[in-house]
Amino acid sequence: MERLKKVLEEQLNMDFAGAVISGPRKKGGIEKQRIRPLMKKGELCFQIETFRNHQAFHQNLSKEETILAILEGMREMKQLQIETRQWRITVLAGKKGTLTIKKKAVQSKTEITREHNRKKRYILEEGDAVPFLLDLGVLTKEGRIVRSRMDKFRQINRYLEFVEDVLPALDKEREVTILDFGCGKSYLSFAMYYYLREKMGYDVRIIGLDLKKEVIDHCNRLAEAYGYEKLQFQHGNIADYTGERKIDMVVSLHACDTATDFALQKAVEWEADVILAVPCCQHELNGQIRNETLAPVLKYGLIKERIAALVTDALRAEHLEACGYEAQILEFIEMEHTPKNILIRAVRTGHIKKDQKALENCEAALHVTPSIAGLLKERQRML
Repeated sequence: MERLKKVLEEQLNMDFAGAVISGPRKKGGIEKQRIRPLMKKGELCFQIETFRNHQAFHQNLSKEETILAILEGMREMKQLQIETRQWRITVLAGKKGTLTIKKKAVQSKTEITREHNRKKRYILEEGDAVPFLLDLGVLTKEGRIVRSRMDKFRQINRYLEFVEDVLPALDKEREVTILDFGCGKSYLSFAMYYYLREKMGYDVRIIGLDLKKEVIDHCNRLAEAYGYEKLQFQHGNIADYTGERKIDMVVSLHACDTATDFALQKAVEWEADVILAVPCCQHELNGQIRNETLAPVLKYGLIKERIAALVTDALRAEHLEACGYEAQILEFIEMEHTPKNILIRAVRTGHIKKDQKALENCEAALHVTPSIAGLLKERQRML
């Protein structure tokens, strides 16, 4: 930690733009921390925004207090990203407390904001020359956000925040392969490729898979036009896909009903390090779920449908944990934009939950047999 302390002493100055600590080692603690500079009564201090239990807590600290807070945060987290006017510094914490520190000069000078009521920080900032955002109609040719497309801009950035959180699980020393099941028009695939490869310097290869051939052809043309050599799109079905032996990260956004389960099964079979899934149209359990105690509320069709959808995703997360993953269920975007706003994020730890009695009792009490249970049954038995 002495090396990191020295870096912080050197970089927490007027050129400091911000930092993010991410990659929690365990559940129930800090999920993420953001640090930014702040001028208070003419003095430079630092605001730490700590995310815990999906809530944000703020502290304004001196330089010395901030250094101690960051060092403490890195005992619970796996990664620290520091941005200054001149440098981008990445700190990765190993399992035995070892730290890897990499420093890279930035191409353009980072703009620094120290106002208390600043505008929200986005991973893809207004003014970035991002070609797919131009074609999507989110940015103007001058790089400004089209106000009518602000929701789309926020959604893309929210998605990239989830990707940012799992960076410690991706190996930066080799090619990382990501498979996007049911990629559709693929604007999030393009966003992820741009962020990981252009902004973060990962050697990433992304494969998009979808059933609509005309969409696949269109996306391949765009990838070629942008010069995205390692972004490819293929026509195919999630359940039948056998094109790769090893995938590092599996993404499944809005795959309908049990298609999400097949995507999760494939991810587990590949022992993917990261899974990001935003399920859609969870109909399967709606026709199965019944419980005497819950009968008074399940008699209302709309309530039953929503309960069944939530139970479906919770059981998916539990079955992933039974296969050696640490799973979280998070809000993808605000409910006001779409009710399909749940994201299942799972990171492979190798720690297997051997006792599945509570899960079995839950499924029995609700009289449900979710597809994910059958698809992962053999895998769980082997573990």
